[in-house]
Amino acid sequence: MNSELVSVIMPVYNAETWLQRAIESVLAQSHAHLELLAVDDGSRDRSPIMLDAYAAADARVHVLHQPANGGVAAARNAGIAAANGSYVAFLDADDWWHPAKLERQLASMRASGALVSYAAYWRVAEDGRVLSKVMPPPQVDWRDMLASNFIGTLTGMYARSLGDVPFQRIGHEDYVFWLEQVRRAGKAVRVESPEPLAWYLVRERSLSANKLRAASWQWDVYRKVEKLGLMESVACMARYARHAVIKRRGVRA
Repeated sequence: MNSELVSVIMPVYNAETWLQRAIESVLAQSHAHLELLAVDDGSRDRSPIMLDAYAAADARVHVLHQPANGGVAAARNAGIAAANGSYVAFLDADDWWHPAKLERQLASMRASGALVSYAAYWRVAEDGRVLSKVMPPPQVDWRDMLASNFIGTLTGMYARSLGDVPFQRIGHEDYVFWLEQVRRAGKAVRVESPEPLAWYLVRERSLSANKLRAASWQWDVYRKVEKLGLMESVACMARYARHAVIKRRGVRA
């Protein structure tokens, strides 16, 4: 693995509307020692053509074409398997980063010795309105994470020395992934930054917008993945509901 090389994993599926903004926010990073592993997950729009054009123009961009649509978990796993960096970060094709995101994140991880880190981010509507600012705690451990996924995947990064774990094809696959990585790392820390380091696009029909479905997935995480007892699962669900309200309200811009 290349020291300080950051592998950025970007699953792409029918994302031509937002793809340019996402990719250019990666390529414009002040920490330029990176590779962008864009995994086309069977797109039927212009996304594959756009990805190939970026790969031809910038040697840091590598495109993996999946034979068929396999879902975001499989796409991210393909990206991780192809990664060469000593750090792995994630960005979906409809979100985007602050230009100093990776530079500040690496500095924070070096200073703290943390193997997993995350950052504050903005939630933005499709019409461009800033909905709220998500400000996670300065530090979390596995038990803290049982209350909520404090790691927005568009801000999360881990050191490869921690080891890779696969994304599971399950509701809340992001949450399950970060629960395991934080468990292995012992803790995760928030990047110190004067402003949020990413923008998360809140799409009207996104899966995460279905609150009843999300709650059902959360229960399954407690009972089937983490194997918690009934009473502990109930207590965790109460904490989850409280944090879900706080997260969506966030800090108003």
